[in-house]
Amino acid sequence: MHDISICSGINRTLLNVQYLQLPIIRLSGYLLTQSMQVLLNWDIHNMTFRAVQCDFKRVNVLSFIEFHLTYEPCVFMPFPYTFRLLLKTMGRLDGKVIVLSAAAQGIGKASAIAFAKEGAQVTATDINGEKLKELDGIPGIKTKVVDVTKKDQVEALAKDFDYVDVLFNVAGFVHHGTILECEESDWDFTMNVNVRSMYLMIKAFLPKMLARKSGNIINMASVASSIKGVVKRCVYSTSKAAIIGLTKSVAADFLEQGIRCNCICPGTVDTPSLRERIQDRPDPEQAFKDFMARQKTGRMCTAEEVAHLCVYLASDESAYVTGTEAIIDGGWRL
Repeated sequence: MHDISICSGINRTLLNVQYLQLPIIRLSGYLLTQSMQVLLNWDIHNMTFRAVQCDFKRVNVLSFIEFHLTYEPCVFMPFPYTFRLLLKTMGRLDGKVIVLSAAAQGIGKASAIAFAKEGAQVTATDINGEKLKELDGIPGIKTKVVDVTKKDQVEALAKDFDYVDVLFNVAGFVHHGTILECEESDWDFTMNVNVRSMYLMIKAFLPKMLARKSGNIINMASVASSIKGVVKRCVYSTSKAAIIGLTKSVAADFLEQGIRCNCICPGTVDTPSLRERIQDRPDPEQAFKDFMARQKTGRMCTAEEVAHLCVYLASDESAYVTGTEAIIDGGWRL
């Protein structure tokens, strides 16, 4: 048994590798499935033989794929020959340093996991230390308890990093009520959590991004904002409209210095936070029916679906995207 380790983009159809005295190997047309037949060509001085059987298993939840290859006899090597090929797939976020807030549950948690699976080094923060512990032990994720409404804690967090590639501001609060049902304390609390926290985080991390002339900021907004008027979401919608404005302002101000800034605008997402708010209503069953009635697709969005969009915006695939509201609402706004 011989081991060969190579790195390759997971979406490529042609892999090239040179390993010590072994010749170049070309693996074409492979599919990452639980059982697969792969044709592997090995050229040695214009002589070719092939491997026709490939057994697949995932070695690591992040990025390692293991192939066991058995070669059929040929003129050059008239006996079966088996070796193991370890393929390290290149994640879409390999090498990127990402910091995000509100990572203990819901969209933040799903995004932290998705980022790590794509190869990022993730620092997941939240005010809820107990829930945050659920991310401990996941490869690629470090956790830290931070209250992003506290300037001193945000600045201390930023000092822990020489640089950050992606800052994802997720923290938010949903107030239920019209303007007449919104007290000044409700207004101040919502704006503090939803808007001021992003102001503090961006202001703390942006200088290090500017020093490298490279940075990517993603803010969590909502369709309930300047995009769509939603009943009993007065201060919440106001805060999310402010986030859209903040996003566009940062994008415009620092575009030429290599900074991108976008926001994500979900519709109704099935998260623990939503379930808690439904249970807090006088008639939880009716509240759930009301939420479902406005879902034109017949279902709510999942946190994982939003996380897929987050990965795209965090990756270099979206390098030409900035100042946008990335809407993921199943057509609710239409």
